[in-house]
Amino acid sequence: MSDDPGQMLLIYDDPSDQRSLSLDDASSTEESPDDNNLSLEAVHNAIPYLGQIFLTHDAAYEFYSTFAKRCGFSIRRHRTEGKDGVGKGLTRRYFVCHRAGNTPIKTLSEGKPQRNRRSSRCGCQAYLRISKLTELGSTEWRVTGFANHHNHELLEPNQVRFLPAYRSISDADKSRILMFSKTGISVQQMMRLLELEKCVEPGFLPFTEKDVRNLLQSFKKLDPEDENIDFLRMCQSIKEKDPNFKFEFTLDANDKLENIAWSYASSIQSYELFGDAVVFDTTHRLSAVEMPLGIWVGVNNYGVPCFFGCVLLRDENLRSWSWALQAFTGFMNGKAPQTILTDHNMCLKEAIAGEMPATKHALCIWMVVGKFPSWFNAGLGERYNDWKAEFYRLYHLESVEEFELGWRDMVNSFGLHTNRHINNLYGSRSLWSLPYLRSHFLAGMTLTGRSKAINAFIQRFLSAQTRLAHFVEQVAVAVDFKDQATEQQTMQQNLQNISLKTGAPMESHAASVLTPFAFSKLQEQLVLAAHYASFQMDDGYLVRHHTKLDGGRKVYWVPQEGIISCSCQLFEFSGFLCRHALRVLSTGNCFQVPDRYLPLRWRRISTSFSKTFRSNAEDHGERVQLLQNLVSTLVSESAKSKERLDIATEQTSILLSRIREQPVSSLALRDISSSVQRNF
Repeated sequence: MSDDPGQMLLIYDDPSDQRSLSLDDASSTEESPDDNNLSLEAVHNAIPYLGQIFLTHDAAYEFYSTFAKRCGFSIRRHRTEGKDGVGKGLTRRYFVCHRAGNTPIKTLSEGKPQRNRRSSRCGCQAYLRISKLTELGSTEWRVTGFANHHNHELLEPNQVRFLPAYRSISDADKSRILMFSKTGISVQQMMRLLELEKCVEPGFLPFTEKDVRNLLQSFKKLDPEDENIDFLRMCQSIKEKDPNFKFEFTLDANDKLENIAWSYASSIQSYELFGDAVVFDTTHRLSAVEMPLGIWVGVNNYGVPCFFGCVLLRDENLRSWSWALQAFTGFMNGKAPQTILTDHNMCLKEAIAGEMPATKHALCIWMVVGKFPSWFNAGLGERYNDWKAEFYRLYHLESVEEFELGWRDMVNSFGLHTNRHINNLYGSRSLWSLPYLRSHFLAGMTLTGRSKAINAFIQRFLSAQTRLAHFVEQVAVAVDFKDQATEQQTMQQNLQNISLKTGAPMESHAASVLTPFAFSKLQEQLVLAAHYASFQMDDGYLVRHHTKLDGGRKVYWVPQEGIISCSCQLFEFSGFLCRHALRVLSTGNCFQVPDRYLPLRWRRISTSFSKTFRSNAEDHGERVQLLQNLVSTLVSESAKSKERLDIATEQTSILLSRIREQPVSSLALRDISSSVQRNF
C-alpha cells in the first residue's frame, strides 16, 4: 500500500520469476516532474493478476492496453528476453506505461539545429511482465509481474483518447479522407463530415486533425519522377473520357516534366462568353511538388467566379511565362482576353507584352494591398491606418490629374520620399490606379467583394493538396462542384422577385434583359440619375448633381446612331451605363437602354442564346425560341409552390446531366464568341 491511505497500490510479483526491470533507456527530452505518487483504485474487475494466462503475448498486450485506457494511461512494448527462432525462442516480455523511462541528456552540436521538443517520460515504474510456459507441446503466456503505481497524474476518459496509442485511422477512413482531399475541402470540413457519417459528437473521432494532416502529407512523399508519370497518365485518362479536355506539357533535357497546363471543356465554353477580363493568379505554390501554380479565373454574367485553366511551372522566368500564355491562348482557340490582371512580376509583365500585345495588362489591387503591412506597417507605425485610408481615396479617384496631385501631397504628408515601395508603386501606377484603368473593361474584378469571392474560389483548389497526379482530378471536382453551385445560384437569382425602384420604362426593360446581378448594378445608376441635372452644350451635355453649381461630367449622345458616352467611362470599365448617360437618355425621351449598352456578357443566358442563334438556320432559331419559352413557363409554374419547385429542380438536374453528355457544336461556340465581341 502507498503512504496515502486514500490510494490503492497494486504491485504483484512472482518470486519464482523475478528479473531486474530497468526503465531508464528512454530516448526523448523532458525534465522529470515532481513525483506525484498516484495509483489506481480497483473499480473494475478486469485488473491483471499474477498467474493470469493468455494464449499469445499479443493477447496479453491487448488486455493490458484496454486496462490502461480505462485507467487513464497508455502502454508500450519495452524489453524482451530470448529471440524467435533462436534457442528457446522468445521467453519473456515487458509492457510498460507510456511515461516509463527517463530522458538522456542530448549532446548539442554547434551549428546544427536542435528540436526542443519536451518528452512525456518521467520514470514511471508501472509495468506488466509475462513469461512463456510450454507444457505437453502447448504454449501459453502467464503474468509473472505487475505493478500499477504511477508517479504522474492519470488522464480523464475524455483526455486519454488523445494519447497516440489510442488514435488510429482505419483503412476505410483513409479512403474517405483521400476522396475528400480530391474535392479540395479543408481538413476541418473532412472531420465534420466523418463525424456526421459516423454519428459521433464533435471531437470524438478516434483521430485528430493533426493525424489527418500527417496522413495527407504521407501521400505526398513519393518519388517525383513517378509522380510526373502518374500525372501525365491522369491527364491522358481524362482526355480519353472527355476529348474536349485540353492539356500541354514540356519535358527538360532529361525527359522530366518541366511545365504543364490544362483546361476543362466547361472552362473553355465559359471563356468563350466571359473571357473578356481574366485574373491570372500566380501567387500560390503546389506544395506536393514545390512548383509555382498559376490559375486563370473570370466572372460570369451572374457575378460568380468561373475557372478557365491551370498551369504548373518549374521556373518563374520569361521563357516559362511565355509558354504558359501560349498554352492558354491555344486552349481558347487563339482568343486572348481584353484585360488580364496579375500580381507584380516583371518576367510575367514582359511575357504578356510579347504573347498578348493587344491585351491590357493590369495589377490585381488586392494582391498589391496584401503586401502593405510588410511594406509600411513598421515605418508608419500609428499612422499606417491613416495612410492606407488616403491610399484608397487616391485609388478611387476618377481624374488622372487629381490622382497626381493627391499622390504628391500624400508623399509629402507622410514623409515617404525615399521609401522604395512608394516609388515602385508610383512607377507602376498605370497598372493599378483606377484613374489610369477606367477606359479598360475589368468586369468589376477590382471591387473588394468580388476579389474576396475570387480568392475564396482559388483557395478551394489549394485547401487539401495531395499527390500531384490527384491534383488535376481535385481541380476537376472543385470546378464541377462550382459549376453546380453556380447553376443553383443562377436559379435562385432568377426566382427572386425583382423590385423596380424608379418606375421608368428603361428600368423595366433592363430588368427583362439583364441577369438579376447585372440589373442590380444598372439599377443603382438609374436611381442615382434622378438626382442629376443635364445641360445641353454645343458639343454634348454637361451632367452634374443637382446640389452642385459647377463641375460635372461631359456626355456625348448621337441619337440617330444610338451612341452615347460619358467622361466618367463607367461603361467602358464595368459594362454598365453610368448615371450621367442615363440622365441624358431620360431627358431625351429614350424609354429603353440602347441594345449595344446591354452587353451580351451581362444578359440572361436564355436571352443571349436566342439572339446568338438567330443568324443560324431558321428551324434552329425557332427551336431555340421555343425552348426559351418553355424554360420561362417552367420557372413561372415551378415558383408557385415548394412542391413544384422541388420536382422541377430534381428533374431539371437530371435533364441537364443528360444534355451535357451530348457533343457541343464548335460552330455555335464561335458564333457566341463573335456575338459577344459585336455586342460589347
